[in-house]
Amino acid sequence: MYKASDTRYDNMLYNHCGNSGLKLPAVSLGLWHNFGDTGNFENMEAMCQTAFDNGITHFDLANNYGPAPGSAEINFGKILKDTFFSHRDELIISTKAGYGMWPGPYGDWGSRKYLISSLDQSLKRLQLDYVDIFYHHRMDPDTPLEETMGALAQIVNSGKALYVGLSNYDGPTLKKATAILDELKVPFIINQNRYSIFDRTIEKNGLKETAKELKKGIICFSPLAQGLLTDRYLDGIPEDSRIRTDGRFLKEGQITEEKLASIRGLNEIAKKRGQTLAEMALAWILKDGYVTSVLIGASKPSQILDNIKSIGNISFTEEELKAIDALAL
Repeated sequence: MYKASDTRYDNMLYNHCGNSGLKLPAVSLGLWHNFGDTGNFENMEAMCQTAFDNGITHFDLANNYGPAPGSAEINFGKILKDTFFSHRDELIISTKAGYGMWPGPYGDWGSRKYLISSLDQSLKRLQLDYVDIFYHHRMDPDTPLEETMGALAQIVNSGKALYVGLSNYDGPTLKKATAILDELKVPFIINQNRYSIFDRTIEKNGLKETAKELKKGIICFSPLAQGLLTDRYLDGIPEDSRIRTDGRFLKEGQITEEKLASIRGLNEIAKKRGQTLAEMALAWILKDGYVTSVLIGASKPSQILDNIKSIGNISFTEEELKAIDALAL
């Protein structure tokens, strides 16, 4: 029988999502990888227990996480029931809909039909009555924004989600969506977007600045650039790396000699800060207070413990920031 650590909240930093009352841990656990049918269930349980025992209260999913799609929610639902059944009110559980989930015209994008049906399916897989945060997973150019936001409003009013979020939106669309959600009095509190030293898209498309202006939170995924911002690639491409074994999200052609030189340069900066490259990459995201939480992925419990160390030093000098920018190819 699992017994949660009595000191689980002692060393974690918690930040408000924008100007809402909800706090998230500075480090959250994403279940994008390693929680599907190809994963080991005992390892999944161990990772979730390690996360919670060290103050990570937020577990992030989506309807299509797997493989197969839906399997991460099924596996996490079992963990919730078997391990965390007495801790539900200490947890923040989020899921999403917006990418392709089932065949036909009603299993993708942002229609009212899709979002409401998808969340009903997710709740069954998770064995929950509600999720804490439900996201629309990506902008839909062919569905009126009013319909998508109206579906989110209905979901909250039905009690199936406490808060809503938007994922992979840009600054201008975020502003329009916020105006609609404000009028509908929907508790929209957070944006989820890719962000790392190597991927500055949210700085370029206005999302980061607009979220700050509108007092909305940001949670970032792929903070380690699919493993590039770790010590895994300092000596080239390992045979057991994700590039070799999967290849869906990181291609061998992306690992140029110039990129490897950049990674090694960033590693030297991290060393001088007394951090690993991964710790520094996570700390860099949290440095200015704009980002509420950083989403980590893990394949074993020890990686979670290593990543949590990043919150021990999230301050950077101007010289360090300039040097990092110069290497951010």
